Amino acid sequence: MFIETEDTPNPATLKFLPGRSVTGDARPVDFGDADVAAGRSELATALFGQPNVRRVFLGGDFVSVTKSDDISWGDLKPVVLGTITTFFESGRPVLSGTQVAPEHDVAPEDAEVVSRIQDLLDTRVRPAVAGDGGDIAFRGYKDGVVYLAMQGACSGCPSSRATLKHGVENMLRHYVPEVTSVEQVED
Repeated sequence: MFIETEDTPNPATLKFLPGRSVTGDARPVDFGDADVAAGRSELATALFGQPNVRRVFLGGDFVSVTKSDDISWGDLKPVVLGTITTFFESGRPVLSGTQVAPEHDVAPEDAEVVSRIQDLLDTRVRPAVAGDGGDIAFRGYKDGVVYLAMQGACSGCPSSRATLKHGVENMLRHYVPEVTSVEQVED
């Protein structure tokens, strides 16, 4: 099995492309630690079993791994590649059980605005962010403020705030005049 790797804007995160589906049609899943991954993904659990793996993000066709500052990618990359290869060669499913998207309280009068926001995020923002090994997740809307969570390589990336403020906020304000600002929230 050949797995390509790509750098991401976050120097602590590498994107691994196994050349096959990772989450398939399921939404991407971000695991901030081993406890969150336990029982939900054997692949993420296996990756967290490696020293210095701090975050695992499973996208449609890629895996992003964030390392601790204590180790170089030169030392960790072969271990991560071996873990991913071994996992996919086993034929086991990447995700266990049903993955449920978080519910968001949206006022009935905001439903149409939220629908337009989510459509723009899904069609214009998420594909670009996935190219960098991450995702952006809608977490709410209230009084003109859109709440978003950066995931995968984008979580903790030095440029994530600029991406939200200068890219996503400007686009949403242009297409959805009801939007006044975008705020980042942590998952």
